[in-house]
Amino acid sequence: MLDLRRLTVICEFARRGSIAATAEALGYSPSAVSQQLAVLEREAGAALLDRTARSAALTDAGHRLVEHAERILAMVEAAESDLSAQAGTPSGHVAVTAFPTAAVAFAPALARTLRRHTGLTLRMRQAPAGSGIGQVRSGEADIALVDDWHGGAREEPAPLRVFPLLRDPLVLAVPRRHRLAAPEEPVDLRELRDEPWMATPEGEPSRLAVDRLLAGVGGARPVPWEFEGLGTVLGLVAKGIGIAAVPALTLAAGVRGVAVRELPGPPIVREIHAVARAGSVHRPAVAVTLRALHVAARLLAADLAQVPVPALTPIISPIPAPAEPAGG
Repeated sequence: MLDLRRLTVICEFARRGSIAATAEALGYSPSAVSQQLAVLEREAGAALLDRTARSAALTDAGHRLVEHAERILAMVEAAESDLSAQAGTPSGHVAVTAFPTAAVAFAPALARTLRRHTGLTLRMRQAPAGSGIGQVRSGEADIALVDDWHGGAREEPAPLRVFPLLRDPLVLAVPRRHRLAAPEEPVDLRELRDEPWMATPEGEPSRLAVDRLLAGVGGARPVPWEFEGLGTVLGLVAKGIGIAAVPALTLAAGVRGVAVRELPGPPIVREIHAVARAGSVHRPAVAVTLRALHVAARLLAADLAQVPVPALTPIISPIPAPAEPAGG
């Protein structure tokens, strides 16, 4: 019998065109994708990929299976939504995956909003950067909270839907005793190039944004310390170890001992989106969770409005309604 998860993998391969790109999209290793496709070939009893030393492509049988798989996966999703809608109230499990800063920021408001739905169980997990959309595609998660510094997430093709939540600007964080903690002191990045900057590791989206910021003033000296997690970076700023440019959402954790200043020049902003499979968005459990995420976004923006810098801005986007129960 054909496995649904492996059907998801071959559909993603058809979209991406390579095992490496498929692995990146789904958050797997290339070897894991190759193994899943090899198992699927045994299940199907046909060669689905034409492999060479450097590439792989779908065979005619592979193309036919992808056509069937896309219909099968859509029908399974529709069946789950229809059966869930019969009850008329959100119930069962909903899995949300989020990059770490969003998991910390959204979890309290999300839990408060959803707790009145006693039949609904929320599972929220932190995901490595860039893996959330792949987990939604593969069915491991119902919703992913993702950040996007370049405006590409809104262009994700079917079968996904993207729901913008927040605009999150980069801000300057300094220790309370730093001279720039005083709001009357002007911020000049050229004067900060020799400061001890702290950042996340190279290649991470927030680090790329910081590098772009500093490149505009001739760069800074090599970052003396790199730390996993923006929360860790902000905590070290509070201890007077150095300074950092962080997304405003990082401040939702309420770290003390940090002064926040607006960065000069054009703002560097990321957008935060909720991503779900198109076939699931009317399922009551998923629909109510998407609504709860929009409520959480507004609450976060209101909480951080007290910070005297350009803070979070909620994005108004259409929110799906749960499917009507049959006969309703």
